[in-house]
Amino acid sequence: MSHSKDTPRKRRGAGRVTLSTVARQAGVSAISVSRYFNQPEQVSPELRERIQAAVAELGYVPNLVAGGLASARGRIVGMVIPNISGPIFAATIQGFSDTLARHGYQLLLASSYFSDEQEESAVRAFLGWSPAALVVTSHFHSAATEKLLTGADVPVVEIWDYRPEREPLQVGFLHYEVGVTAARYLLDKGYQRIAFVQNSAAGDLSALERRDGYADTLRAAGREPWVFVPSADRAPFEAGKQAMEALMKRDPRPDAIVFANDNLAAGGLLAGQRAGLRIPEDCAVVGFGDYPFAEMLLPSLTTIKPPALEIGELAARRILETLGVLPAGGEPQRLNLLDCRLIERESA
Repeated sequence: MSHSKDTPRKRRGAGRVTLSTVARQAGVSAISVSRYFNQPEQVSPELRERIQAAVAELGYVPNLVAGGLASARGRIVGMVIPNISGPIFAATIQGFSDTLARHGYQLLLASSYFSDEQEESAVRAFLGWSPAALVVTSHFHSAATEKLLTGADVPVVEIWDYRPEREPLQVGFLHYEVGVTAARYLLDKGYQRIAFVQNSAAGDLSALERRDGYADTLRAAGREPWVFVPSADRAPFEAGKQAMEALMKRDPRPDAIVFANDNLAAGGLLAGQRAGLRIPEDCAVVGFGDYPFAEMLLPSLTTIKPPALEIGELAARRILETLGVLPAGGEPQRLNLLDCRLIERESA
């Protein structure tokens, strides 16, 4: 249907609902509406309900860019993680986002997929938006990213790792100790020939720290470490299958395998069953991550559970404390070391 010259067109933005419109609708001051979005904890429950109803009825969308420019700081927090699609970081992202949202902050998320270049690009883009804070994963960064983090004028947090000597706030655990825990567990159960399978994602340097913890523990027990590296182009389940098939052709073959993560372990476990192996009688299997499917496998997967949810919640809390949104009781705690937990199930 065509418009005639006499047909008035509604200009984009005409009749835009403003903060003042919401204030009139709710019968409150514009300052109260602004505080509702920026400092909701300072608005009484009764006023919050009135403002929320007006926002919903009018379809009001706050102009976050304008608000960020006015305060010289946005209300978003940028987070760069290695893999958005993988289950291992899901609880961290959810806990972090939920904690921020309760105090009027929003998460902006990017994935590096273990690429230094992609991480650098995401960090540079986030800093261009003047975020309230920035979160990166682990301590492995390119020289360019390190320079960006050092020069950032916002709080920077490194999660899923723990390096107290580094400048950013630390919330995480020691990957090396994960490898130590897995190896000691299997040694204590009497396994003699324990192998380790690396991640097929070549940039997963934290998995190499877990490998090092495993290897040092075996050497201390008088055993030789035995590391298998899957093809870099293999998807995790396929990489686990490749590892199990290759290791079972060795003579002697391993009687236990530590996999860099649960995806690999599941691929290996299922491949072993297809080949007629009894798990754990012929070969024990241990993973890392405690993915949702770990306890549903048959046999269920023995694995090491990282404090994924706690990392997200605590990182968000430390940021909010640093920004003065939450009381810190002094300086916000910079070093936050959490524990992983071995979940003993049927596969080992």
